Amino acid sequence: MNFRAIQAIYLFEMARTWRTLLQSIVSPVVSTSLYFVVFGAAIGSRITEVDGVSYGTFIVPGLVMLSVLTQSIANASFGIYFPKFVGTIYEILSAPVSYIEIVIGYVGAAATKSIILGLIILATAALFVPLHILHPWWMLTFLMLTAVTFSLFGFIIGIWADGFEKLQMIPMLVVTPLTFLGGSFYSVNMLPSGWRTITLLNPVVYLISGFRWSFYEIADVSVALSLGMTIGFLAICMTLVWWIFRTGYRLRN
Repeated sequence: MNFRAIQAIYLFEMARTWRTLLQSIVSPVVSTSLYFVVFGAAIGSRITEVDGVSYGTFIVPGLVMLSVLTQSIANASFGIYFPKFVGTIYEILSAPVSYIEIVIGYVGAAATKSIILGLIILATAALFVPLHILHPWWMLTFLMLTAVTFSLFGFIIGIWADGFEKLQMIPMLVVTPLTFLGGSFYSVNMLPSGWRTITLLNPVVYLISGFRWSFYEIADVSVALSLGMTIGFLAICMTLVWWIFRTGYRLRN
């Protein structure tokens, strides 16, 4: 394992975060704070509690997941797409670096950024509502698993995309709607039975449910199922990344 190569890629990607601090950290935190203000004032006044938890406190895990999902995809997809765009990807591919080391460097940096952002948003949420994390280790486990999984997914999107429009298409048209419809701001159990069945087809439901359980021990689905779905999606993403480097898809030309 070439740890020096991994470190070089990782530090280069992390340095880009500090150069674009307003866009990478400040902007998502401000956006999340606005969610607290708007949803807390508009909906919190009408829905006082959900499963015994105040509404403002209930939406915290969903808001954290919303930010972690979108930022993981954005960081990883842009991180690998830009070298393709300017042509420097060929220098990396021709270097004595394995594809595993390339993936660890890019995905590790994107996941680290998302985890840092998620923890900052949690600290910001504590300024608005009282927070109680009943299972902090499980919370960190779900946070890291989600960050790594969707950073891998973003890495795949960055390789697949052949233009900036495609780079934004899947996050905007697929991932963001699935996150909003995945129980970020409400409990799936509040839906009619028909809609609840349809909603359970949304994979994001399981991520948010498991993450929320680590806070309040309330969940829309079992924790084991949430963990299994997350690991399953991680395995699918790892398989796709292996196939991409095995075949050279969108890399050789």
